[in-house]
Amino acid sequence: MRFLRLRATNVVLLMLCLMYFITYLDRVNVSTAASGFGKEFNLSKTEIGLVFSAFAYPYLVFQIIGGWVSDKFGAHKTLIFCGTLWAAATILTGYAEGLISLLAARLLLGFGEGATFPAATSAMSRWVAKEKRGFAQGLTHAFSRIGNAVAPAAVVFVMAAYGWRQSFFICGIISLVWVALWSWVFTEEPADHRFITREELAALPKPKKRNTYVPWGPLFRRMMPVALVYFCYGWTLWLFLSWIPQYFLHNYDMDLKKSALFSSGVFFAGVIGDTLGGIVSDRILTRTGSLKKARSYMVSVCMLLTLLSLLPMLVTHDAHVAILSLSAGFFFAEMTIGPMWAIPMDIAPEYSGTASGMMNTGSAMAAILSPVVSGYLIDRTGNWELPFIGSMVLMGIGVFLAARIQPDSKFQPIPSSAAEAAMRTGT
Repeated sequence: MRFLRLRATNVVLLMLCLMYFITYLDRVNVSTAASGFGKEFNLSKTEIGLVFSAFAYPYLVFQIIGGWVSDKFGAHKTLIFCGTLWAAATILTGYAEGLISLLAARLLLGFGEGATFPAATSAMSRWVAKEKRGFAQGLTHAFSRIGNAVAPAAVVFVMAAYGWRQSFFICGIISLVWVALWSWVFTEEPADHRFITREELAALPKPKKRNTYVPWGPLFRRMMPVALVYFCYGWTLWLFLSWIPQYFLHNYDMDLKKSALFSSGVFFAGVIGDTLGGIVSDRILTRTGSLKKARSYMVSVCMLLTLLSLLPMLVTHDAHVAILSLSAGFFFAEMTIGPMWAIPMDIAPEYSGTASGMMNTGSAMAAILSPVVSGYLIDRTGNWELPFIGSMVLMGIGVFLAARIQPDSKFQPIPSSAAEAAMRTGT
C-alpha cells in the first residue's frame, strides 16, 4: 500500500514514464533482432530498412488524429485502446514468417503507438504545472531512451537463450501489464483522483472544458515551423534507433554482445540528455521568464552541438572515437526533447494533444525516410559513416529554424461563438 501514499501527480508521471519506456522498447527491439530475422529470412539492408520504417507510416497518420482523439475523448480511453493494440502488434511480430508478415506487424505497431505521445502530452497539460513541463517531457523521454539502451542488451540475452521471436513475446506481455495498471491508476481530471491532495490541485492548471472544435488550418500553420525543426531532429533520432546496433556490428566487426554494449552506451547518453535538457529548460524559464530563451534558443544551441559532436566520425575510423562521438551527439540531440515537447503546451495549451501530434509528424516523416535512405546508402556504398552526413546537414538547418520558433506567442483560436456558428453553417 505504500504505492498509494505517493503523490498522485508523481504516480501519473511515473505511469507515463513507464509507457515511454515500453513503447520504445517495442520500437527498437527490432533493430537488434534484425541480426536474427534478417539472416533467417535472407533480407538485404534495404529490406531491413523497410521493416524499420514500416512502423512510421501509420504512426505519421495517427499523430494528428490521435492528438485530436485524446483532446476530445481523453488520454485514459485513448491509451487503453492504443496500449492493447501495440501489445498485440508486438506479439504478432514474433510470429512473422517473412518480409510481408514483418511489415504487417510493424504497420500495426504504428497504428497502436501513433496516438501515444500526443495523448500523454494532453494528460500532462492537466497533470503538470507550467513551470515543470520541460522537466516532465524530458523525464518521460529519458525513460524512452532507457528503453533504447536496455533493448539491445535485453534482446541479445533473450535471443541467445531462446531466439529472436521470444523477445517480442516478452515485450508484448509487458505492454499488457502496463495497460491494466493505467486503467486503474489514471483519471482524466486530477480532481477526480482518489488520492489527489489540495496542495497538488492548487499547483496544477485550472481545469478547462474539453474542446470539441479545433481550428485546424490556423493551428496547423502555427505548428508547421515546429514540425520542421522536429523533422531535422527526427532524422538523426531514427538513424540512431534503427542502425546503431548494426553499425557497431558490421562497421567494426564486433560480435553481437559487444555491439549491443556499445549501442547501449550511446543510448544511455540520451537518457542523461533528456533529463538534463528538461531541467535546464525549466531553469532558464524560471530565471529569465523568457520562453524564447528556454525553448527556441536552447534547441538551436543543442542542435549545433550535435552537429559538431558527429564531425570526428568523418575523419577517423576508430571504434572508441565513434562511441564517444555518437554518445555526445545523441546527448545533445536529446537535450532538445524537453523544450521541444513543452512548446505545444506553451503555444496551444487548449489543443495540446492535437498540437503535439502536428509537431510529431515531423519526426514520424523522418522515421519513414531515414532508415530506408540510410539502408540504401549502406547497400550501395558499403560506407556506414555516410548516413551521418545527412544528419549533420539537417541539424545545421535545424539550428536556424529553431531560433525562429515563437513559443512565447500563444495561439489564439477563433472565439467559441464564432466556432459554433461555423460548425452550424458547415463552413
